[in-house]
Amino acid sequence: MSPVPAVLGAFVLYFLGYRFYARFLGARIFGLDAERVTPAHALEDGVDYVPTRPGILFGHHFASITGLAPMLGPAVAVIWGWLPALLWVVLGAILIGCVHDFAALVISLRHRGMSVGEVAASVIGKRARTLFHLIIFFGVALAMGVFVFVIARLFSVELRPGTPGYPQAVLPSGLLMVIAVVSGVLLYKKGFRLWKVALAGFLLELLSIWAGTTWPTAGLPASSWPSAGSWTWVLLGYAFAASVLPVWALLQARDFLNALLLYLGLFLAYLGFFASDPVFAAPVLDLHPPGAPPLLPFVFIIIACGAASGFHGLVSSGTTAKQCANERHALPIGYGAMIGESLLGLLATLACTAGFADRGAWEAHYASWRSAQGLATKIDAFIQGTTNFVSSLGILDRDLASALIAMVVVSFALTTLDSATRLLRFNIEEIGATFKVPLTSNRYVSSVLACGAIALFAFYEVGGKPAALALWTLFGTTNQLLAGLTLTLVSLWLRRRGSPSWPTAVPAVFMMGSTLYAMGSNLLAFAPGGAREDPLLLVVGGVLFLMALWLLVEAFLAIRRSPRPREEETPPA
Repeated sequence: MSPVPAVLGAFVLYFLGYRFYARFLGARIFGLDAERVTPAHALEDGVDYVPTRPGILFGHHFASITGLAPMLGPAVAVIWGWLPALLWVVLGAILIGCVHDFAALVISLRHRGMSVGEVAASVIGKRARTLFHLIIFFGVALAMGVFVFVIARLFSVELRPGTPGYPQAVLPSGLLMVIAVVSGVLLYKKGFRLWKVALAGFLLELLSIWAGTTWPTAGLPASSWPSAGSWTWVLLGYAFAASVLPVWALLQARDFLNALLLYLGLFLAYLGFFASDPVFAAPVLDLHPPGAPPLLPFVFIIIACGAASGFHGLVSSGTTAKQCANERHALPIGYGAMIGESLLGLLATLACTAGFADRGAWEAHYASWRSAQGLATKIDAFIQGTTNFVSSLGILDRDLASALIAMVVVSFALTTLDSATRLLRFNIEEIGATFKVPLTSNRYVSSVLACGAIALFAFYEVGGKPAALALWTLFGTTNQLLAGLTLTLVSLWLRRRGSPSWPTAVPAVFMMGSTLYAMGSNLLAFAPGGAREDPLLLVVGGVLFLMALWLLVEAFLAIRRSPRPREEETPPA
């Protein structure tokens, strides 16, 4: 069967969702007001609070939320067939993921650019704030520990014995950081026009990709190329620098240029997809793949960021809200960028179902649940499948097409790493303020603590493998749990304002119900005598499960209390 009609139908749904539903949310539910003073203006400090042009902020937000997850999740979930993955990536994004990201951005704009954890204190209560902070700390540190682990291996000469890595992505990644710093200075200190800086920066970025293919190990022999462990330390050093520098000095320009690269990659990939008119190598539906958990609710948990992600709410309320110059910009940035990420999730679904030569090749790759679990393997499947689409155009040879897609993957993983480290820094500062630990208010100290937490997950081994990989099974449920809790928080806030809350309350019930059911099922499997007995996962997963239930109890108690005055909100001008 050709996937082309399904993809065209998805494009129509994206258009209708943004044209009608998003505008309804902005006007009728959240009441966006262009005259309201945003935190970027009210609290401008030149470091974190910086009023930013919407085009640049969209690129920064888009690049920050688009990491490895929208490629990893669908690349695993297609083991149940192409239909469940495609439906959830498209419909889940339009009705839940986009709403979640947009709502988190708006509620943060109305509360001085604070994170959803800090907002919870005024909407639900102080205990809820602490619970939010702990869940956020665990989820972000765990995810970034995995990102560092995977990127370090992508930078290596070999992903694993016998499988080449992507060292050609190192040179352009390093050059892009230099280009971004120069671009930031030209824009904010020298007053250059955006289009001139963007054009020059993007052309240099493309040239750096060519340089990476020409000198994949920068002229060094393969035997002298740094190991994955060495790259891990380099990545942690970069994350620290990105966390403490003003957002205009590196993050904004780098993310904007990265977004241009992703636009190009998505355009070429989809153009190649339509030009090659492939067929699905995967089955429509397979309810019982060998060793896999039940399709429902685990397809929602596995796909995660490709459709709905709690991490996105942290970006919306952590960095983006501090840079939004006009409240009405929240709609294209919050709702629109998630449509862009869903397009990437849809591409990953296509690459891992229609990007294979035939059914036999697909079945060899997805022979069992165990074979579908390797993170580097799934990224490689995405890169190879998307490369097939791009190279079919005949514009780029296969090596250059592969380098372009690998650079897209690595760039967005790095972008998420630097933004997430900054978010973890904010989280630590907020925890320190709650418990009156003065040193954590220093951004250098809190950034060191953030990088230390990521390093712990990346280096500390449990059962012979890094703690991040040992606990990775919990990331999907933690991420979806955070999304459900954020939607619950927004629903309570809307209720207190007297606004209709069903657009966030219905998704909140769905996300919390499916996630808690999945968490309970996992706990039974991790328990002694279970199918996947694991004491570590049982203990950590059990603590997260109890914290989630506790937060729901706090939310229920908040509903019974009378509304509080909204003194925390940023007032209209």
